[in-house]
Amino acid sequence: MNKIRKQYLPFVRAGVQTLIAYRMNFMGFIIGGLIYCFVMYYLWQAVFLSSGDGSFMGFSMTDMVVYIFLSNVTGQLTFSSASNDVGEEIRDGSISMRLIKPVNVDMSYLAAEIGAALMRFAVFAVPVMMGIEIYRYVVCETIMFDLVRFLLYLLSIVLAYLISFRVNLCFGFIAFYVKNLWGIGILKNSIINFLSGSLIPLAFMPEQLKIILEYMPFASMNYTPVMIYMGKYDIDEILFRLAIQAIWALITYALSKLIWFRAVKKLSVQGG
Repeated sequence: MNKIRKQYLPFVRAGVQTLIAYRMNFMGFIIGGLIYCFVMYYLWQAVFLSSGDGSFMGFSMTDMVVYIFLSNVTGQLTFSSASNDVGEEIRDGSISMRLIKPVNVDMSYLAAEIGAALMRFAVFAVPVMMGIEIYRYVVCETIMFDLVRFLLYLLSIVLAYLISFRVNLCFGFIAFYVKNLWGIGILKNSIINFLSGSLIPLAFMPEQLKIILEYMPFASMNYTPVMIYMGKYDIDEILFRLAIQAIWALITYALSKLIWFRAVKKLSVQGG
């Protein structure tokens, strides 16, 4: 354990230092996310006003406000830049230096991202979640925060991040074949945002489509943690959804290993 800590702690520090070094980029990312939340708030407010009553597809406007901001927080906490990092290192040839180091390649990426995730949690997630609870208290006139549900949310977040990291890692390994991921990376992000419920809650989808999407790995990356925090699942449903997340975490782990062992044989860097 001590050996592992010495091997990967520098990568964790590097992840933190990267955010600090490019703090304007980090702050711009956060501010952009908040602006997006307020745009979505006014959009959904118009939808609820046009619905003629106080609810839409089982969501109240209060639920929708919480969902919008909590979905953004969850997206920040489960965000993985693995596909960009791997693709860029393959493109410029620097991945050759990572390959000769006495560390596990994917674990080195993971350790760096953990450092960045801790920074996002402290700087962004905690203040926004406090704001969410204050909003719910003002609107509902009672404390809505539930410690057990919050802890289950954090567990779900960990599983969601592991899935997100592995999915992005698998996508990054495609660069061994296509060299540049910029264009298809935009397509990948758009598809994931839609299928994960980041744009529209999966509860608003047609019933058969919703059932299919809830069993796919993308729902586990955002929708599941949010619904757990909001109390939309009872304890049996929470345990079932956590089990699905754990299964997808194992499947994506195995898939990333398989793709890595096949792709690394195709290594041909540009500029290396």
